[in-house]
Amino acid sequence: MADLSGEAERRRRSLKPLRKLFPYLLHYKGLVAGALVFLAVAAGTTLTLPIAVRRMVDHGFSASDSTFIANYFSMLIVIALVLALASACRYYFVITLGERIVSDVRRDVFQHVTMLSPGYFDTVQSGEIVSRLTADTTQIKSAVGATASMALRNTILGIGALGMMVVTSPKLSMLVIGAIPIVVLPLVAFGRSVRRRSRLAQDTLAAASAYASEQIGSIRTLQAFTNEKLVSTKFAGAVEIAFRAAQSSVFARSFLTFFAIFMIFSSVVAVLWFGSRDVLAGTMSAGTLGQFLLYSVFAAGALGALSEVWGELSQAAGAAERLTELLAEEPTIAAPANPTPLPATPIGSVEFRDVQFAYPTAPERSALRGFSFEARPGETIAIVGPSGAGKTTIFSLLLRFYDPQGGSILIDGVDLAKTDPIEARSRIALVPQDLTIFAATVRENIAFGRPGATDAEIEAAAKDALADEFIRALDKGYDTPVGERGVTLSGGQRQRVAIARAILRDAPILLLDEATSALDAQSETLVQAALERLMEGRTTLVIAHRLATVLKADRILVLDEGRVVEEGTHQSLVMQNGVYARLAKLQFETGADAFRKAAE
Repeated sequence: MADLSGEAERRRRSLKPLRKLFPYLLHYKGLVAGALVFLAVAAGTTLTLPIAVRRMVDHGFSASDSTFIANYFSMLIVIALVLALASACRYYFVITLGERIVSDVRRDVFQHVTMLSPGYFDTVQSGEIVSRLTADTTQIKSAVGATASMALRNTILGIGALGMMVVTSPKLSMLVIGAIPIVVLPLVAFGRSVRRRSRLAQDTLAAASAYASEQIGSIRTLQAFTNEKLVSTKFAGAVEIAFRAAQSSVFARSFLTFFAIFMIFSSVVAVLWFGSRDVLAGTMSAGTLGQFLLYSVFAAGALGALSEVWGELSQAAGAAERLTELLAEEPTIAAPANPTPLPATPIGSVEFRDVQFAYPTAPERSALRGFSFEARPGETIAIVGPSGAGKTTIFSLLLRFYDPQGGSILIDGVDLAKTDPIEARSRIALVPQDLTIFAATVRENIAFGRPGATDAEIEAAAKDALADEFIRALDKGYDTPVGERGVTLSGGQRQRVAIARAILRDAPILLLDEATSALDAQSETLVQAALERLMEGRTTLVIAHRLATVLKADRILVLDEGRVVEEGTHQSLVMQNGVYARLAKLQFETGADAFRKAAE
């Protein structure tokens, strides 16, 4: 029942989502004023044409005065010049306004999306968001630009023509005005249907775009598993669904246009028939009937155009609604009204106090249960455990991608929930296991760690990450584009660029998620040495799946099912003969056996 009432409410709103664009219009009052002025001039000039025609028919032809007719034709040329100039200026102002506003909308939507909490993206496809940034904003550009201009022009023209019709012949005007509700009311009803169908078409197209974006981004995996036909068929199906939805919207708009034009011009024919009887009876001149007929044609044309414009505005309202929904999303992770500042001089301490956490997408399953530990400044702590134990969750909570349901997390003695997330994250450098390399140059990828860094600082970070040598060997050195997701680099090279990015950030807290996992043995040894130099004086948390990388850690936390089950150094944990000892035995003995078999 609630869904039905919600749908009814959406129908009643009609073009209401377009009101969200008014603040953008107010930013460009000059463009709006220019568009309205030339719009009014163009409409006013058009409304003078029937008067000229009446005077020419009633006075010029009857007097057979060629000079009079020549003067009127000259005046019509002047009117045409004014109309053309006003129309051109109107087009310039209106289209410029549309382009400016859609640029601002795209900017604001993208900026808002970047501020949303990571949890939002757990359930929303990135392709869906991109569709709203592109296809939906294009619909709005059309509405704010040409469509809105046509709507205003035809509204002014229609109202002006109706007013002049009343002045010309009140009797015939009553006939036309009486027919207006018969035409307009169905237009409003059909317009709501068009808007609803248009929203469905945009949603289905966005779903198809999201699927295509995902598959294109994974093209190597797609082709490696020879699934070209499978995904092509699935995308074709999604496109067909989008086509059917669009076809339904187009059909509704076509029927709307048919009904409007037929009803409007039928009323014009009726007016012409009644008017011709008045001319024959001598109560109206032929010129007056011609003037009234032209005004009725203008009014009919304006209403007919408004029927199409209404459909386009309804379509744009559907797009505006989708963008409004996105802008209405509030980040679940945000700075409090009065955030507690972190100490001016970074300390580098990290503490988890009895943290309870479950991901919003799986609230029934706890990722961390009563998790507590403290990392002292400059200490290196390794976090190990089986898959699903909660290791990566610790990093996500420390970066405040999520907030725990219980307990607290502190950086430098300040509760993260009371700080500005941006300030807290600025004190952390991350090297994730799932690397992100952007479709930019090597220099830009490293500089992402600290925008504004000098070339010398970028190159120094690359040297510390042992990336400088291979970077200089590239075609354009540091200015070499690396392709989407760094596809032109090897796994080890991508890893070293990510490490250089973290080195450049120069943060007091380092988060290393198996930071050397993609390196060969020689590079791993060298990079590990570079990381050890980098970790000096900094608090470092290391997630390790390969235990050989954590032997030098000050402490090792062993997680299982979201809890710390063991804690100590490598030697002490091996002696406990617990979870860590079993993991160590499995890895080290298996590796030794494999080495012996290879040697044999």
